[in-house]
Amino acid sequence: MTQSVSINFSNPIALFPLPGVCLLPHTALPLHIFEPRYRQMVACALEPVLRGKQPLPIAIASIEPGASPSTNPDAPMERKNPPLRKVVCVGHIVQHQERDDGRYDIVLQGLCRAAIDRLDEPTAARWYRQAILHPIEDPQRRVRGLGRVRSEMRSMLSGMRMQRMHAARTIVDWIERPELSNEVALELVAFAMVRDEALRYQLLAEHDAIERAKLIWGDLCRMDRFIAKAEAQKMRVAPRGVSWN
Repeated sequence: MTQSVSINFSNPIALFPLPGVCLLPHTALPLHIFEPRYRQMVACALEPVLRGKQPLPIAIASIEPGASPSTNPDAPMERKNPPLRKVVCVGHIVQHQERDDGRYDIVLQGLCRAAIDRLDEPTAARWYRQAILHPIEDPQRRVRGLGRVRSEMRSMLSGMRMQRMHAARTIVDWIERPELSNEVALELVAFAMVRDEALRYQLLAEHDAIERAKLIWGDLCRMDRFIAKAEAQKMRVAPRGVSWN
């Protein structure tokens, strides 16, 4: 669960663009940092820790579909810095280990949703992108009606069909914890269960918790129906010499 961390949105925040990855608030993402520009980014984020302060935030940004970053230093600028989607997840480093060769292993925990107001491209001194952001929701706000949705999701994920999935078995243990708010529980369900890249970004970009709950519920229902159809197919008697496997 996310601890109390302050974010100064008046200052630029480092961006870490990743293809096909969406971090959500209250969830954690392990990352191996090997590119020089992002090793510099992590080192800058961790610099306040040496003075006993919080690390600087890092925002996980989604790359526009069809674009991919190049790690080739001779690649053109637009390949090294492809276009980004507008909404990001601001996070902070909760675990880190620097290797002997300068690479980092970190765990980034999501704090809140934010949108890009101004994008600052890399400079000679700063090799990574940063941006001025603004939050698109209040992470402390409690929304009425999510308790019922949480209960229904727990029932579905606890069912025999969904329990065939390791992710469902794991997430049930989490959403049953009474100390977690409904908002946090739903973020965890989305992070663990939603696999479609477009839907994951839609969940990140949606500022309304009720609308996010509807999207998650719809995806869980589709998953449940798919498993039911697969089970029905396996139960049919296969033709002689043919296996449904």
